[in-house]
Amino acid sequence: MDGTVDGFRYGAVTPVAAYLMACLGGALGLRCIVRSLHNAQSWKTGWLALGAASIGCGIWTMHFIAMIGFHVEETRVRYDAATTVLSLVVAVAVVGVGVFIVGRHGASAVTLAVAGVVTGLGVAGMHYLGMAALRLNGDVGYDPVGVALSVLIAVGAATAALWSAVTIRGFLASLGASLVMGVAVSGMHYTGMAAVSVHVHDATGGTWAGESPTSLLLPMLLGPVVFLLLAGVVVMFDPLLVLGERTPARQDSRAAGSAVPRRPSWRTTAPSTRER
Repeated sequence: MDGTVDGFRYGAVTPVAAYLMACLGGALGLRCIVRSLHNAQSWKTGWLALGAASIGCGIWTMHFIAMIGFHVEETRVRYDAATTVLSLVVAVAVVGVGVFIVGRHGASAVTLAVAGVVTGLGVAGMHYLGMAALRLNGDVGYDPVGVALSVLIAVGAATAALWSAVTIRGFLASLGASLVMGVAVSGMHYTGMAAVSVHVHDATGGTWAGESPTSLLLPMLLGPVVFLLLAGVVVMFDPLLVLGERTPARQDSRAAGSAVPRRPSWRTTAPSTRER
C-alpha cells in the first residue's frame, strides 16, 4: 500500500526556518572564505576550516529542520541516531574538501568545476544519507528523474557558492549570495523530497526502531545551531570578516603615512652663520 507522504506537516514553519539556517551557514562560510583569501596575514587553514564547518552545519541543519515536517500518515517516522550523525560528518567533510581546493589552488575555471562537483555530490550524499536514517514501517522509493535533478541542483548550488566566495568581497554582495545559496540548497532538498514515495507494509508485517523526530532531531540540532551562533559572534567582532577588506583605520593610517613627507632635519634648514 502506498503511503500518504506530507513534507509540510507544520505548514510554512519548517521550510522558512530551514531556509534561514541555510542562509546563515552560507553567509558565515562565505565571509570566512573571503577572510582567508583576501588577507595574506590571516591563518588560512583556520578560516577555511571555520567556513567549511559553517556551510556544512548550515546545510545539515536545514535538511533536518525540514525533515521535522516530514510525515507519513499510515506509519510513524523515526530516525537512526548513528546514521544521522554520520550525515553531519559527511556534510562538513565534503564541503571542506571543496573549500580547501578553492582556497589552496585558486579560482580557475577547472578548480571551481572540480570543487563544485565534489562539494555538490557531497551535499546530495548528505541529503540521501539523512534519508537513509529514516525508520518506518515501509519501504522508501525514489523517482530517478527527481533524484538526478536534485543532484544537479546541488552541484550548481555548490559551484555558485564557491564562485561567490572567491569573487565577491563586499558585505552586501556576499549577503545576497548567501540568500541565493539558501534558495538553491532548499530547492535541492525539496526537489529530492518530491521524488520520495513510501510503500507501507501491512499492519502486522515488519518492525522498525529508532528515535522520534522530536526526541532525536531537536537535541541534535542544538549543537550545530549553537556552533553557527558562535561563528556569527566571530564574524561580528572581526571587521575583516564583515567587510572582507582592511579596516578603515588601518587604511587611513597607511595612506597618511605614505602621503606625509619626512620632516627635514634642522641642519638642512637652519641658516648658516655666514648668511646671517
